[in-house]
Amino acid sequence: MESLPVLDISTFLDDPNSPAALESCKKAVEAFKRTSCLIIRSPQVKEEDNSKFLDLVEKYFSQKVDDLMKDVHPELNYSVGATPEFTEIPRDHTEVIEKLKGKNAAHKPIGADPKWRFFWRIGERPEKTQFGEQNAAPVIPEHFSAEWAAVLNKWGDLMLDSVSTVARMIAVGIGLPVDTLTDLMHQGPHLLAPTGSDLSKFNSLDTIFAGFHYDFNLLTIHGKSRYPGLFIWLRDGTRFQVKVPDGCLLLQAGKQLEWLTGGAITAGFHEVVVCEDTLRAVEQAKARNAPLWRISSTLFAHVNSDRTLSPLTPFASEEAERKYPPTLAGKQSEDELLAIALKNQSVKA
Repeated sequence: MESLPVLDISTFLDDPNSPAALESCKKAVEAFKRTSCLIIRSPQVKEEDNSKFLDLVEKYFSQKVDDLMKDVHPELNYSVGATPEFTEIPRDHTEVIEKLKGKNAAHKPIGADPKWRFFWRIGERPEKTQFGEQNAAPVIPEHFSAEWAAVLNKWGDLMLDSVSTVARMIAVGIGLPVDTLTDLMHQGPHLLAPTGSDLSKFNSLDTIFAGFHYDFNLLTIHGKSRYPGLFIWLRDGTRFQVKVPDGCLLLQAGKQLEWLTGGAITAGFHEVVVCEDTLRAVEQAKARNAPLWRISSTLFAHVNSDRTLSPLTPFASEEAERKYPPTLAGKQSEDELLAIALKNQSVKA
């Protein structure tokens, strides 16, 4: 397989009750079941908005470390603002990695990831919640106050709108009311979460920027990055480099979606590493004096922290309910943050 299929969601947006829309919904669900991901083309999103977002975040991560550290908040479990490089530690998936051989092998993480991240809240927040740090006030970088909120909110809102559309399509595709998933997402701790990986420092072949992992939220959506390096594993264990076409978006299933579907859709494993394509892009960037920061244009969409995760009606077998017991989404998120060293950690110099 040279590329993943692209699903145009215009049909659903134009008339969600049409036979063509229903067929698109079923295709979306089948894609998630088979690959844990989906590439969409959406009229809601313009490539120039992604470019404006990437331009700003490249400038942000190009600051001095002392300026970046002003935006770091370990007391909030890094849930807003910046997360320094060498802080997030991938979960130990040795048992899975050891089963992947040859061309499907994964790079085994050897410690914390050498990437920065910035978390920016998107969407409404609940007035009352048991998980205050997951719904904390946003951090606005000191030197970017004039444009930060406007640029990030515009791109984040467009991304969240696209996630919500796909969430409705998934619900229809599995035979549930159209608002089943979007109702669970309402006032969730959605995060626009660009990562910044410094290719002027970390540019050796096979350098791991994001170690082998799955996402623990509901759905992750990415705009096109300027530097390749994202690899995913299909459900059958096949490793595959994702190449997002211009004007398209990539969605990945997270652990919360796996929970709600009782494992019918799984949270797919993926990694970001320096590959040959990355190095070619670095040389091209140097030739035009472009920034050497790999920025991921990423948003994590979550189930509301105070809502309960459990298999939905079509998937609520005794086995599924035993494997995915009723759990508050906020508690599930806390457990995952503990596992990747982003909860109750102190700032690293």
